[in-house]
Amino acid sequence: MHKSVRQFTAKDLMTTRLITLSPQTDVFRAIETLNKNEISGAPVIDENHKLLGMFTEKSCLEVLIDAAYDGLPTNQVGAFMDAPADTIEENTMLLTIAQIFLNKKTRRLPVLRDEKLVGQVSRRDVIRWAIKLNNKLPDRASTLLYLSALREMRDVPAV
Repeated sequence: MHKSVRQFTAKDLMTTRLITLSPQTDVFRAIETLNKNEISGAPVIDENHKLLGMFTEKSCLEVLIDAAYDGLPTNQVGAFMDAPADTIEENTMLLTIAQIFLNKKTRRLPVLRDEKLVGQVSRRDVIRWAIKLNNKLPDRASTLLYLSALREMRDVPAV
C-alpha cells in the first residue's frame, strides 16, 4: 500500500548527509566550502549538533561588502550567519513544507529532532518529490496534479 501525498513528512525527503559549519569557522573558508560543494548554504551548529543559524550565499555577500567598505570586524561565520533559522521537525507534512517555502524567502529548512539537527529539506527536494509522486499516478494523461496543493484532481470536490 502506498502513502498518500498528505502522509509524506520531512523525514521521508530530508537530506541527512550535510555539510555543516561551526560558528568559529573562518568566513572565507566557509565561502570556499559552499562554492566547492556547489551548495547555497550550510547549517551552523555547535559541538552538540544544536542548530545556531544558517550561513548562506547572502551571508557571503555580506562578508564581501563588509570587507570592502568597513573591514571585517571578525572573520568568524557566527557573526554573519542568519539566526535564528527557520526550522521544521521530522514529522512536518510535505504540504506544510511546500507552504512554508511559498511564504518565506528561505531555500532550505533544517530538520530538528529534540532541538538537534538531523537533516535538511530544500525547495528542490520538495519539487523532486512532487515529480516522483506525479510519475506514480496511474493515468497521468487524465489526472492533473495540482502543484499548488499537491493534490490529484479526483481529491478535489465536484463543483
